[in-house]
Amino acid sequence: MKQRIRVVGILKEGGEVLLMKKRTGRSSEPVFWELPTGKIKFGEQPEETMARTALEYLGVEIQEIKLKDVVTFLAFSGSSQMANLYIVFEIKVESGVRIRPNERYSAFKFLRRDEFSRIRMDEATSAVLELENEKEFSDVGNTREAVNGATIYVDGSSRGNPGPAGIGYYIVGENGEKLKKGGEFVGFATSRVAEYYALREGVEQAIKLGLKRVRFVGDNLMMINQMKGVYKVKNRDLLAIYADIRKKVAENFEAVSFVHVKREQNEIADREANLAIDRHFDMDVVK
Repeated sequence: MKQRIRVVGILKEGGEVLLMKKRTGRSSEPVFWELPTGKIKFGEQPEETMARTALEYLGVEIQEIKLKDVVTFLAFSGSSQMANLYIVFEIKVESGVRIRPNERYSAFKFLRRDEFSRIRMDEATSAVLELENEKEFSDVGNTREAVNGATIYVDGSSRGNPGPAGIGYYIVGENGEKLKKGGEFVGFATSRVAEYYALREGVEQAIKLGLKRVRFVGDNLMMINQMKGVYKVKNRDLLAIYADIRKKVAENFEAVSFVHVKREQNEIADREANLAIDRHFDMDVVK
């Protein structure tokens, strides 16, 4: 899979963000707006690329630059998928300096957050601004109460990463009784996406069982920390499912916690995920 690496700058003025209107070759082509974006040349550091991009494309010199985030997402380029990595900087220029776009752009404007929906943005800019506006998730209710509730073990498996993927869950009640376990084949996906599918299935199963105080347990530290709000979700491919999980959790549970464990402590959910893949391909299944 090909990978595209770019730098992108967020330049603000009075709370508004600078967006540039890309010039099109034909009048029939759709018009897109983007954040100032540049390609890293051989031998350049990202900060150097950002400074050069501002000078060449905007006609301004950067006074201050600060690394803000790194955004990754997949997008189609022709008939194949392209992996995109965007290094995001907050940039500042001298107060009152005039923006002078080069031939790459036909116009520019500073927009408020509530005005973003009025224009057509390219995919990378949309991804960066979505993450810029994303609020961190906080646990529902009292985490201590969730410790005494039911436990839902979840796990996702991908053979090939990406490859055939399955999800598994195992639910134990407040008194240690085994309530339910199962798994499902979810198609071809990366292991990280499979982990999130597994968590969503665990959430949905808990809702069906009428559970109100729950602990979601998994062996993927990144996912657990993202759900706890320690890390932000930076991969655009996960944003929709992350938002769906967050909504379901907020609307259906009184107390929730997310717990990371070692892989050997999550064996049943892992087994269910792999059994689901085996069943899909009619492989010999040993229960």
